Amino acid sequence: MIVLENLTKIFWLNGQRKVVLHETSAVFPSRVSIGLLGRNGAGKSTLLQLIGGSILPTAGRILSDGRISFPVGFAGSFHPDMTGAQNVRFVARIYGVDTDDLIAYVEDFAELGKHFNLPISSYSSGMRSRLTFGLSMGLKFDTYLIDEVTAVGDAAFRRKSEAVLAERLNHAGAIFVSHSMSQLRKICTAGAVIEEGRLTYYPEIEEAIGVHEFNMRP
Repeated sequence: MIVLENLTKIFWLNGQRKVVLHETSAVFPSRVSIGLLGRNGAGKSTLLQLIGGSILPTAGRILSDGRISFPVGFAGSFHPDMTGAQNVRFVARIYGVDTDDLIAYVEDFAELGKHFNLPISSYSSGMRSRLTFGLSMGLKFDTYLIDEVTAVGDAAFRRKSEAVLAERLNHAGAIFVSHSMSQLRKICTAGAVIEEGRLTYYPEIEEAIGVHEFNMRP
């Protein structure tokens, strides 16, 4: 379970104050796949980074009784001068898992070929996403944070990604960001919508999609 308590996040850019989330409270149940919706710039990726611990809230707090993944699709925590393999080795040590097993899994899954042993700084955004997805799937979490990453790669890679994710979600929950309503319907049972700095949780994904589509009308 993940609990948001009066969560606020404010950014300052060129002297301008942008409130992304304002005193938001919600409860995300355990082992539930939740589709996170909102217009572009609403704060979906920011919320994933807050829950994953990549950035800190301006105010409020996030509570959890389970193990949460880093945001899949966000490669900001990788060291750009280290190779993909070296970054995976570093993460394996942090999480206390077998280093060689995790490296072998990610190398096979991400299909990066020789680039796996080249610096992250040489990767395209798609290659970074494939690496983070493979790394996340190679670790066991109670909640997976996923940001559009299953759209990366060719059709065969997407099918493989969806199959592995479906297997993981038999035993875990997820907070899933996607602009594809069909993908959200396929993966998620519940939903949450961010609009004007507020988040509302819906136990049914169809209700969340309906609210989001209403918000997006001219």
